[in-house]
Amino acid sequence: MKRRSSLADPHRRELLRMAGAGFFLTGINSVLPLPAWAATAAQGLATHEIKDRYDLTVGYAPLTIDGRQSRATAINGTVPAPLIRLREGDFVNLNVTNELDDDSSIHWHGILVPFPMDGVPGINFKGIPSGDTYHYKYRLKQAGTYWYHSHSRFQEQTGMYGPLIIEPREPEPFKYQRDHVVVLSDWAFEDPETIFRNINLAGDYYNFQRRTVGDFFDEVSRKGLGDAIADRAAWGKMRMMPVDLADVTGHAYTYLMNGSSPDMNWTGLFEPGETIRLRFINASAMSTFDVRIPGLDMTVVMVDGKPVRPVEFHEFRIGVAETYDVLVRPTAEQAFTIFAESLDRSGFARGTLAPEANMTAAVPALRPRPVRDLADIGMGMMDDMQPGDEWDGPDGKKEMKKGGMKKMPSMKGMKEGDTAVPGPDGPTPFKPDKSNTNVAMVISNPQDRLGEPGIGLGNDGWKVLTYKDLRSAAPQPYKAEIDREMTINITANMERYMFSFDGKKFSEHEGPYLFKHNERLRLWMVNHTMMEHPIHLHGMWMQLENGGSNDEIPFKHTILVKPGEKLAVRITPIEKGDWAFHCHLLYHMEAGMFQVMRVA
Repeated sequence: MKRRSSLADPHRRELLRMAGAGFFLTGINSVLPLPAWAATAAQGLATHEIKDRYDLTVGYAPLTIDGRQSRATAINGTVPAPLIRLREGDFVNLNVTNELDDDSSIHWHGILVPFPMDGVPGINFKGIPSGDTYHYKYRLKQAGTYWYHSHSRFQEQTGMYGPLIIEPREPEPFKYQRDHVVVLSDWAFEDPETIFRNINLAGDYYNFQRRTVGDFFDEVSRKGLGDAIADRAAWGKMRMMPVDLADVTGHAYTYLMNGSSPDMNWTGLFEPGETIRLRFINASAMSTFDVRIPGLDMTVVMVDGKPVRPVEFHEFRIGVAETYDVLVRPTAEQAFTIFAESLDRSGFARGTLAPEANMTAAVPALRPRPVRDLADIGMGMMDDMQPGDEWDGPDGKKEMKKGGMKKMPSMKGMKEGDTAVPGPDGPTPFKPDKSNTNVAMVISNPQDRLGEPGIGLGNDGWKVLTYKDLRSAAPQPYKAEIDREMTINITANMERYMFSFDGKKFSEHEGPYLFKHNERLRLWMVNHTMMEHPIHLHGMWMQLENGGSNDEIPFKHTILVKPGEKLAVRITPIEKGDWAFHCHLLYHMEAGMFQVMRVA
């Protein structure tokens, strides 16, 4: 019989309720419903010891949220997992024991490690069999805010994620008096296998925010009858819905902040006049959040673990797997709501910053769900189009559209089945074989959209942070000259729930994409789908070409690529081996949007 952890206490969530009511418990991490860092705390991270060795045990644990019971895949008995706090330059040891019935793994997200330590089963190690212990060991080459999670099937969705903080050897270029981690996530009481089956059968299975007849008449009043009909016809031909913003919505998810539901109200304490560092980590399986703190300005100082020049703003969008460190300075002795609204407006995570426990602030109402128009996916509308103009349909055939449809540029110089190659103005269009069922739409004229806040943002009268605002404050270790360019197309057939790179699911690629050791590579990414995709590259940095000089372009380990967007990143592969490259929407990755980068 397998040993079960004594931490799996069925009443452990009641302790969190007590913590939220002001009963802060110290020195008893092992029986808290959440790790101590996630409970209401006076000092935040200041009380957490920096160590170079951690022993982690993966096992099943009961979980109760808002009175509903479920079973989690927990690390050391908690969801989220314990905070791991390390120091830059240290050689660390992390022992992971698997008490699950299935194989498991842990990936250290954004951490530069030798490839056998990266934690992706089938790519750079075999996984951790049930009953076994795997010894991760590596030297830390970086500092900042990161996280860790399982890379085995759907274990991340069921609770296997936690924060990882690496303290710098040298002082950081910004000051603060208090430090709180804010982990955002999505919890489903449904089995992830059931969710995956449902969205494979119908990609809009969880979407109850569909367009109505009333919406159509609103469009007619705004656009005119011809354009409204053309718009509906175009979406119908593509077999897509402009309100299909998230595959799994608040209908299935409870959105959590540090493991607490909105009603449980996680609270971080402060003294008025203090500068507070908030380390936001999006550890969701499928949810993009728009984050704001009404009444407080935010200043970004770090993105994906790397320092950036400070920028003041009021709201930011955080894709799955991204991290943002922001500073706030509340001067009033009052509570402030941390509001993280899902991109599709189907729900929110919520917490509170307050001088005392039990204080609350007003919680904003959910904004109306956005509706994509054709311009949002790179297929714009024009009032001066003539009836009979042609555009390339999703099956490669020419379609006739009456009124408003913009004529798409031709695909010059491409042969049947070619993938895109970079040109003087960016990547040339991608045209897959007509028989390829993995590709439902092709964007012939992708756009630079780094300065756009994203759908549903930018119209509220406050500043929204964009990728265009980011300038690196870290030294540039890599040369400016580009040795080589390549392009990867982000492709999908959402109706059939197929997700791919260059029109091929992972199982269909002939082999890995090849990177050269120490080359300076410009990688173009072009999104031919109608959804945002957080693209993550293991084992090396991507530096986003956002208008800054070579010394200013920001470091990223995960990039949220908008629909119809083209962007370029610079990469210098410094560790040989096989590295994962994938969409960090968990069900998209499992549906095929995954590939291997081989550095040789």
